[in-house]
Amino acid sequence: MIDTRTIVALDFPSGQKALDFLKQFTHPIWAKVGMELFYAAGPDIVSQIKALGHRVFLDLKVNDIPNTVKGAMRDLAGYGADMVDLMCLGGSAMMRAAIEGLAEGSKGKARPLCLGVTVLTSLDEKALREELNIGVSPLVEVEHLARLAKDCGLDGCVCSPYEAGAVKRAGGSDFLAVTPGIRFATDAKGDQKRVATPGFAKAQGADMIVVGRSITSAADPLAAYAEAEREMEE
Repeated sequence: MIDTRTIVALDFPSGQKALDFLKQFTHPIWAKVGMELFYAAGPDIVSQIKALGHRVFLDLKVNDIPNTVKGAMRDLAGYGADMVDLMCLGGSAMMRAAIEGLAEGSKGKARPLCLGVTVLTSLDEKALREELNIGVSPLVEVEHLARLAKDCGLDGCVCSPYEAGAVKRAGGSDFLAVTPGIRFATDAKGDQKRVATPGFAKAQGADMIVVGRSITSAADPLAAYAEAEREMEE
C-alpha cells in the first residue's frame, strides 16, 4: 500500500476546495484529511477523494475511552479510509480496542493501517516538562510510546522527523515512521517547532512525510510534490 512517500495535507476550509486541488494530480497520491476538512465536509469527503483514485489518511487523532474508540474506529473503517490515527497517550487498552474496531468495520477486507500519534510537532521539550509534566525529552517519550503502540498491534507512529529513528528502533523496520512538520529549506516554520526538510526526514528513517502548505500553497503544487518525492527517494 505504501508506494509513494509524500502525503499531502488537505487543510482546506471546504470539501470542494480540496477536491478542486486534487484534480491537478493525474496519478494516485496519498491525501490527508484532518479535523478541519473532515468537520467542514463530513464523512463523504473520504469516498469523494477515493473516487478520484487517491488514498486517504484520515488524521483525526482519536482519543477517548476504549469502548468509544472501538466504535469510532469501526465507523472510520466503514468510510473507506486507508490509514487512520489515534493518540498513543490514550493508553494500551484504547489502542487495542481501536484495532478491534477497525477489523470489525472492515468486514473481512484488509483493515486500514493504524498509526499512533506520539508527541505533536507543535510541542518542544520545554512544553513537555513545564506544561504537560512529562519529565523526559521528546526523543525518549516518542520511543517509549512507539514501543507501546507496537505491542498493541499498531502499524506505525506519527512523530517529528527528529524522532523517526526512535520509532524504527522501537518498532523495527516494518513499523512505519510517518513524519509531519515537513518544510522545504526556503519555507517558514509556521506554528510547528520540530520541523525539517524531506531529505532530513528520510535520512532519519522516515517512511512517509506529511506536507501541507509547502505543497498546497506553492505556486506550482505539482512541482513541489515532485520535489518532496525526489528527496524521499534519494
